[in-house]
Amino acid sequence: MQGIQMVDLKRQYHHIKPEVDAAIQNVIDTTAFINGPDVAAFGKELATYLGVKHVIPCANGTDALQIALMALGLQPGDEVITPSFTYIATVEVVALLRLKPVFIDVDADTFTINPESLKKAITSKTKAIIPVHLYGQSANMETILAIAKEHNIPVVEDNAQAIGGDYTFSNDQKVKTGSMGLIGCTSFFPSKNLGCYGDGGAIFTNDDALAEQMKMVANHGQKVRYYHEVVGCNSRLDTIQAAILRIKLRKLDEYCDNRRKVADFYDAAFAKYDNIITPARASYTKHVFHQYTLQLEGVDRNKVQEKLAERGVPSMIYYPVACHKQNMFKGLSDNNFELPVTDFLQSRVISLPIHTELTTQELEFITKNFIEVINELS
Repeated sequence: MQGIQMVDLKRQYHHIKPEVDAAIQNVIDTTAFINGPDVAAFGKELATYLGVKHVIPCANGTDALQIALMALGLQPGDEVITPSFTYIATVEVVALLRLKPVFIDVDADTFTINPESLKKAITSKTKAIIPVHLYGQSANMETILAIAKEHNIPVVEDNAQAIGGDYTFSNDQKVKTGSMGLIGCTSFFPSKNLGCYGDGGAIFTNDDALAEQMKMVANHGQKVRYYHEVVGCNSRLDTIQAAILRIKLRKLDEYCDNRRKVADFYDAAFAKYDNIITPARASYTKHVFHQYTLQLEGVDRNKVQEKLAERGVPSMIYYPVACHKQNMFKGLSDNNFELPVTDFLQSRVISLPIHTELTTQELEFITKNFIEVINELS
């Protein structure tokens, strides 16, 4: 058995190698490296998949969030509500634009925004809410959208970890994650469920005027070349990455199904162990398991990770330090956030390998060794 990877992109590539190689060669042959036909085609195909009117491809997921906030016309000092239990990019762009991040707690089961915490955090200065669909599971968007509507606050979905996921409203309407807020953002970092072979990202919206504004912001603030209407940035998805993403988009549902099968295997293997808490699956959403993240009860997580590595089983901690405790926010005024669930989770979570190519033999090896390590340290 070869070495197990957290994400095995090499094996995934070999399954689609002929299509990918041909697509890359076609871009090279046409030399349409910037804004080539594949970029526009991918944008249309992704819009159809997500059920949105507009997709604006860009350079990466962080840019997607930044462009979204820039297009909303927020001003320095405006408050943006975001969970602290997320990857730093979510809040990094808030600080970069001189906006004020307001960190709120997450639900103990789903790891996504706690609606009650959201209600308490809203003030007259709140100008945006960024729910994060963490680890592949949607936040409780029906409740979040209702709260946002009540206060007339735009919602920007961070869908970087949950593209391909479904959300079902109480009226049985089913939609894709990333399509519910005023704006949705995603990343195509290689390890994502829909990942390219470099950097990439995209922004989604059903608002025509906002789509035009975001296109302009992403293109140096110009609609017409050399006539710059607003301060913008330079954020493009290159054509080679778009060509690869077109191929992988056709397989996204299959990839998500494969990840769910891995999660099902893990869930069954760990079901009888009280000190291993498997991921909750909310009834309103279909989890796509970008990560398979457990909670450990009464076990030294660092020792678990160390002993797993000795046995050839990789693991990761997403995330060991919550955003509000990062050094970059030490100078934030009123940084006295009380986030007990976030503090609790950051010391307990651990993620096991999950990707589209894991075999039964590898899963048996991972679960056997994980259980042995837990028993040894309990």
